[in-house]
Amino acid sequence: MASSLRTRGRGQLDRWLFRLSGPEPGEVFLHQRRVFILPTRAGIGFAAMLVLLFIGSINYNLNLGFAFTFLVAACAVIDMHLTFRNLAHLHLAPGRAAPVFCGETAHFELNLINRRKHDRYAIWLDVAGQPEATVAQPADVAGDSSTRILLGLATHQRGLLAAPRLRLVTRFPLGLLRAWSYWQPDTQALVYPRPEDVGQPLPTATDAAEGGAGGPGFDDFAGIRAYQSGDAMRHLAWRQIARVDLTEGGALVTKQFDSGSVGKLVLDFDALPARMDLELKISRLTRWVLDAEARTLPYAFRLGSLTLPAGCGAAHQQACLQALALYPAP
Repeated sequence: MASSLRTRGRGQLDRWLFRLSGPEPGEVFLHQRRVFILPTRAGIGFAAMLVLLFIGSINYNLNLGFAFTFLVAACAVIDMHLTFRNLAHLHLAPGRAAPVFCGETAHFELNLINRRKHDRYAIWLDVAGQPEATVAQPADVAGDSSTRILLGLATHQRGLLAAPRLRLVTRFPLGLLRAWSYWQPDTQALVYPRPEDVGQPLPTATDAAEGGAGGPGFDDFAGIRAYQSGDAMRHLAWRQIARVDLTEGGALVTKQFDSGSVGKLVLDFDALPARMDLELKISRLTRWVLDAEARTLPYAFRLGSLTLPAGCGAAHQQACLQALALYPAP
């Protein structure tokens, strides 16, 4: 109870002190009030040394001691200005986050834009509040240019993964002071369900077209397709194979026959056993979608109120996987 109250109070204090808010859409500008600066441990030790030098110069009336003390102090003031300037007035913009399967690493594309003439060095970016959860990414941004950073985050469940609150830190140039700022980009990565490891065979094709009993046969030539392991040698399209050089990347192709009708492969969520766990159903359908695409088999897709006609290809696969990732709809 006490720990929960302490955590909640710390969160409210951080939101007030560091002006933390929710996701920030579009491009963000780090104005002066968004950049904070404090001395590092080295900076505190440096300040203690300055105090000792000043006291010693007073006690022994050392003019050179005063000169050296003020010279070193001036260097510290210049370092403070350069450290603050290294981060202030930077523009931040989120980029694209490619879809991934659950268990893989989601990569958020982040753009640091420098519209000033001076270069910026050693800007480190990590996740605020949990730097151990991700590897800090360093970046240098030249004057009047931009730098792209890919921040990787582990995924543990399907759905939309929102970008976390990020922290930008710099200790450039001397490491005596640390300047930092926070940014929570308004971007999300789509996490597909994890495919079933040992997938069950694809369901048998149903709903035969009119005029036949359905299913593949060897009566009518229907075209050619990519060779699959297990295809009979007598079904290889030797004329087409003879026109390509297999040693330079040419692929084997196989003749495809129909018996006058075509069965329709349907991947139906409701057709799975009712007692099966929801996530296992989602995982199995994901595996079937990938298997059907690998075999270039047109398939229809049914999930809740969503019905997609038979199709094949990257767009069809993406539509099916997206529906599985977001099911059930909020």
